[in-house]
Amino acid sequence: MFVERERAAVDRRKSSQRPRRSHHEVADVLRRRIRSGELRPGQRMPTQAKLADEFGVERGAVRQALRILQSERLLTNVSKGSPATVAADLATTVTGGPGAPPRPTMVELAPRISAAFAAPHVAIDALCLTAVSLTLAVGEPLREIHAGRIKPARVDVRVLLPSRDIPLAFPVPVDASVDGRLQRRWLAQRNAQGQVLRHNLLALRSTHGVDVHVTFRALPFTPPVKLYLLNGTEALFAYYTVRRTEAEVDSEQLEMYDAEGTQSMLFAFERGTASAPPDARFVEQSRLWFDALWGTISSELVLTS
Repeated sequence: MFVERERAAVDRRKSSQRPRRSHHEVADVLRRRIRSGELRPGQRMPTQAKLADEFGVERGAVRQALRILQSERLLTNVSKGSPATVAADLATTVTGGPGAPPRPTMVELAPRISAAFAAPHVAIDALCLTAVSLTLAVGEPLREIHAGRIKPARVDVRVLLPSRDIPLAFPVPVDASVDGRLQRRWLAQRNAQGQVLRHNLLALRSTHGVDVHVTFRALPFTPPVKLYLLNGTEALFAYYTVRRTEAEVDSEQLEMYDAEGTQSMLFAFERGTASAPPDARFVEQSRLWFDALWGTISSELVLTS
């Protein structure tokens, strides 16, 4: 009995002395196992408890790692209750992880937002034109929370949007003599999407006891890019590419210069220890840039017409 207690004490000391891995490191190891064939298409992954024990991390870090690999379409069936499964169609799966090619915003953003919500403290900063993509992307983790599969303790969301008091660079009519209908349409969309995002997130306070904070501020310019910062470890970046297009506004076809935000190609950068140094620097500089805008030239934003 004494020997067993001694052995258990030694095992605990060894476990406590193991260097703590980040969820990015866990994802990197599992990604290599999948790509090498050690974990085969269709194979069930070890349970989250076993992975947490193997890597010496909390289960929350394992869930974050699994959701990253799900966002890369390397895993399916990632949930709290059952082991994930290696994707059956790896041969046709778009490569994810460091060095992955960009993908359209609505392909790339939603699974990465879901992965971010596996953390106990979720922190999302966004700079965009209307918050349409962000509002849509938050839908899946909200469903996961309501289903009881994840439960963050705190959610902080900060969003920078163009001010209503500036003439937009886009969308604008090709014919400069057209009245301000496009600006009014954009403003209505900006306000509606922001209100929906705020309402859906703040509802978590009463339904699940999550400490939620959602704040909007207004920029004095039209952002030529969109940026999402997730939990201080990821930066997702896309250019708003302006094109000449046509749309019906107030029962009239109008030619305009506009950008399709949901289809903008999103580049992903991570600050994990296995990431390339330029990626880590981009994430850090993006955070500093966002904080500078937030704390200097932005102003209070009220989501009303």
